[in-house]
Amino acid sequence: MIDAIKIENVRQYLLALQENLCEQFAMEDGGAQFSREDWVRAEGGGGGCTRVLNEGSVIEKGGVNFSHVLGLELPPSATLHRPELIGCRFQAMGVSVVIHPKNPYVPTAHANVRFLMAEKAGAEPVWWFGGGFDLTPFYPFEADCTHWHTMAAKACAPFGNNIYPPFKKACDEYFYIKHRNEARGIGGIFFDDLNEWPFESCFEFIKSVGSHFIQAYRPIIARRKNMAYGEPERRFQLHRRGRYVEFNLVCDRGTLFGLQSGGRTESILMSLPPIAHWQYNRDSATQQLEATLGKFLKPQDWIHRA
Repeated sequence: MIDAIKIENVRQYLLALQENLCEQFAMEDGGAQFSREDWVRAEGGGGGCTRVLNEGSVIEKGGVNFSHVLGLELPPSATLHRPELIGCRFQAMGVSVVIHPKNPYVPTAHANVRFLMAEKAGAEPVWWFGGGFDLTPFYPFEADCTHWHTMAAKACAPFGNNIYPPFKKACDEYFYIKHRNEARGIGGIFFDDLNEWPFESCFEFIKSVGSHFIQAYRPIIARRKNMAYGEPERRFQLHRRGRYVEFNLVCDRGTLFGLQSGGRTESILMSLPPIAHWQYNRDSATQQLEATLGKFLKPQDWIHRA
């Protein structure tokens, strides 16, 4: 049985996670701070807190958003595969993170942990957790990719040896740009509709995901943020950021859920980079870089490489 106390515990954890991530990214940046904007959702109820860092010395744009929204009817993106929930009242809360570093050698990273509950009058509420984290490198380094996936596996390990492989596979499949026939990045873990465990176990799992995300990403930032780069590397970074934009606007269910549920547009589109390029008839140098990158982006076992 889920009650108001359990829901409030999730909410308080998410707010603490948002604060911790902002502190850690600000420290790694070394100068800039996250702005804060609290907002209220007029339709349905709820609101959130948008935290954004712009033009830092390391992070060109970073966002760590918390939202808790309520509504009278789940949007189509949430009921597409669960038609039995059409017409249900809902509440959804979560923390969403996207970091776009300035240095092209530092990958872009994304993380999300969320909780949703749907209910109809006279029926027991239906709840589930979701989330994960994934990495989008432009100039990938094998050591970074191995570290990232090692931490993803460690996040899953306390909950069973059979958790990481399917969640890794789900991430590879989800963060795939179908109209480009290519992966967005090297993946990580992704899970949705997690409710087969007891509530407390599911809650502990998203806590593990939240703590391991920063352990996975911050060492990579520290290792790469001072690497020298020039205009060619910057141009390729902006070119590949275009793929990130395409995925978020065309493919991402979280973006669709936010827009369809009447969420705050500015906060939803916080995930987009500040600058991206689309180049028609790519030159041979760009094509060669993409060919090299493509070898890394193909799903593979990053932990047990030969």
